[in-house]
This record gives sequence, C-alpha cells and structure tokens, in this order.
Amino acid sequence: MKFNGLSSGSAFREESSTKDLYIIGAGGFGREAAWLVERINEAAPTWNLKGFIDDNEALWNSSEGKYPVLGGCDYLKSLGKVSAVCAVGTAGVRKRIVEQLENSEVAFATIIDPSVLVSDRTAIGRGSIICAGSIVTVDARIGSHVILNLDCTVGHDAVLGDYVTVYPGVNISGNVEIGACSEVGTGSQIIQGKKTAPDVVIGAGAVVVKDLMESGTYVGSPARKIK
Repeated sequence: MKFNGLSSGSAFREESSTKDLYIIGAGGFGREAAWLVERINEAAPTWNLKGFIDDNEALWNSSEGKYPVLGGCDYLKSLGKVSAVCAVGTAGVRKRIVEQLENSEVAFATIIDPSVLVSDRTAIGRGSIICAGSIVTVDARIGSHVILNLDCTVGHDAVLGDYVTVYPGVNISGNVEIGACSEVGTGSQIIQGKKTAPDVVIGAGAVVVKDLMESGTYVGSPARKIK
C-alpha cells in the first residue's frame, strides 16, 4: 500500500505554536472534531480554531456552537497558507473534498485526542483524525485522511489505507490490512492478519474472519458480501 506524508505517532504531540485551523464539514462529526481540538488546546495550546468550511451554502453565515460556518472550499482556498482538517465521515466524499484542495496552499493537519495511546513506532498520515479513547499499538501504519473514531483499537503491524473511516468501538487486530476508502462499521471486529480490498464497507457489528478481496458491502458474523 502507498501512503503520503507519514510521520511517527509522537510527532503530532510536539506542536508548540498556536496555528489557525479550519474544520471542513459542519455536520455531526465536524462538531465532534471541534470538541477534539478544544481538548487538545486544554492539554497544550496548539490550534486557533477559526470555524467551519462547508460547501452547503445554506449553512454559510450561520454557526455551530461558538464557531461560524465561513464558506465553502473556494473560500478556504482564497485564504492562502492555512491549516485544515476534513471531518466528513463518508470516505469517498472526504476524498473528493481533499482532492479539490490538493493544488492549493491549504496544509492538512493531523489531530489526535490527548487521551489516545499511540506507539512512537506507529506512522500516521497527514489529515488524519484519531478520537478519544482509541489505542494504536506498535508498528501500525495509518494512512492520510483516515478517521479513527471513539474507542477503537488497532493492533501491531496493522495497515489502514488512505481515507479509511473506522466508526466507534471497532477492534482491528494485528497484521490487518484495510484498503483505501473503506469504511469499518460501529462495533465490528477484524481478526488477526485479514485483508480487505479498497472501497469495502463493513457493516456495524460484523466479524471479519477471512480476507475481503472484492469491493462491496459485508455484514454479519462471519461477514458476508451482500448485493
């Protein structure tokens, strides 16, 4: 699997200067990401959260809590050198948003909740979000723009491709490989050493006990592909 912008798990905890940050996506997970940024700043002032970016014009000039919805991606690009993180849960949509910003001056930040345990031997790509209560152990590789939601575990040597979304309470065992743009549903489990193709959706509560080498949706225990 190919990754861009990987750094060690400890690197993202060493930010010392406060920088302006914009959250792309003013939905539910965007609000959770804002809370995550607040938790980071409580531990060590790191980000000056300016507000939300969303291409839904109906949200412009409104606010989500204390943060304004400032405009769409064109507005973000007009700001020049700024930092942003894409907090859109759907993997394919997140990829499309990031790709339209790739040739701009926008720098993608990686945000990790202070409660998260991440081995210094783990690599994490730019733009990824790791939420409270999660654990990533040794020699794992987390791609760029990955979302690892609340209370997830990622075992040794696991590989999560770019744009993967892992919903709350997922257990990913050691040596698992998850293909790019896949989504792993709430409370699901993947046993040791299994692999998935890109663009796989694993349903909530599913148990993966064999390789899933065709794109598509898998549900149940053991997980089976549905049409």
